[in-house]
Amino acid sequence: MAVSRLFRLALHAAVALILLLAVGWAAAALWIDGPALPAPAGTLAVGLVALAGLAAALIRPLWHAGVAVFAAVAAVLAWWLMLVPSNERDWQPDVARLPTATIDGSRLTLRNVRNFSYRAEQDFAERWETRTYDLDTLVGVDLFLSFWGPTLYGHTITSWEFADGRHLAVSIETRKEKGEDYSAVKGFFRQYELYYVVADERDVIGVRTGPRSETVQLYRVRGAADKGRALLLDYVKEINAIADRPRWYNALTQNCTTTIWLHTKAVGSGPSIDWRLLANGYLPDLAYERGTVNTTLGLEELKSRSDITARTRAASAGEDFSRAIREELPPRPANGSPDVATRLP
Repeated sequence: MAVSRLFRLALHAAVALILLLAVGWAAAALWIDGPALPAPAGTLAVGLVALAGLAAALIRPLWHAGVAVFAAVAAVLAWWLMLVPSNERDWQPDVARLPTATIDGSRLTLRNVRNFSYRAEQDFAERWETRTYDLDTLVGVDLFLSFWGPTLYGHTITSWEFADGRHLAVSIETRKEKGEDYSAVKGFFRQYELYYVVADERDVIGVRTGPRSETVQLYRVRGAADKGRALLLDYVKEINAIADRPRWYNALTQNCTTTIWLHTKAVGSGPSIDWRLLANGYLPDLAYERGTVNTTLGLEELKSRSDITARTRAASAGEDFSRAIREELPPRPANGSPDVATRLP
């Protein structure tokens, strides 16, 4: 009997905790994403919390109260899932144009490739370009990791290298409106559209090490060229899809790293789910374990030699930026057995 009673108490406590967390999420969703009302923005959120509290205090038996609270949260969830993203807003200049792509045989043409020159983060000369790449000359894939503070979490950028020395960088970010700043809390809700920055490396890496004063590491990834090509084509598919139908960014499920992981899974080269996909400052550790980066060095030495911050800041305007930032970088590891060579970190 004592065991049974303890089990029921534990079950009731677990259900209560789940409902409490659900009410907290629903209140935050109403507060952040809720419709504009004559009353203050938090009116609906406060009302939901008050309703849940009254239900818990007045409705008996308690499971009836739980059903009432669950129904209220479910209604909020249904409304939240129906929020529709848009491509038609007053966008900030650096995300004002959507990239699109066409493929003709092995010829990939990308429009609205960003190649800005930055005097400061919000002071730049705009250049949007059309660029063409021969997919048959793709050499490999590189991964950038940028830090603006603590190294538990950073921003990941993928870049493809071609035999002619050119590189194509793609950074998965939020598409912000004019006057809008990024909020880590708002990123978990439906405040930002998803945006693929298709860019020259001097733009998307240079702005981070320069005006933003971030620290950037660059890792050359082991992998067969055909897997790199498949990955790029999967990116292109999503880039065109977003131009037709926008998607929401989400700081947990659709961010700079989890979206890369989804692309690698789509081409059969991604790792199993791992906590370091969220704490992505540890992605180099994961890649090192999997043998997808250079393992002829110790991990800490690899990280140190992969820090390209100083070289990016020293690169002159007329210099080949992509070549300059790769000087003295640990080389791309040669392909090994297929089960390793086809995997990206």
